[in-house]
Amino acid sequence: MLIALAVAAGAAVGAPCRYLLDRAVQARHQRRFPVGTLLINWIGSAVLGVLVGLATGPGLPSVVFAAAGTGWCGAFTTYSTFGFETIQLARNESARRALTYLAISVAGGLALAALGVEAGRSLVF
Repeated sequence: MLIALAVAAGAAVGAPCRYLLDRAVQARHQRRFPVGTLLINWIGSAVLGVLVGLATGPGLPSVVFAAAGTGWCGAFTTYSTFGFETIQLARNESARRALTYLAISVAGGLALAALGVEAGRSLVF
């Protein structure tokens, strides 16, 4: 029960963080390219990577990982919006722009997650 509450608490913070960051980023970019979602998913990938790296040692309690990893990162990042925006780019802009967004989103997310894991491991004592 404690883990479920930790996940809920993390999610309650992660979703508003996503909304506010996306609005702030998109307000500064007049382009139709979804920069906000891209940055959000990259940040979430990096943060989750660090948490996974930290979890390899004894220093990160499971309740903290549940709150920050599953809860916050899960609510902060957004696969559904990424999918929707990719389809919208393909329909309204160009297939090339959609494929570019797809490629940099996935490749960047994977790279940042991997770097995050290594950074988290280096922080484990």
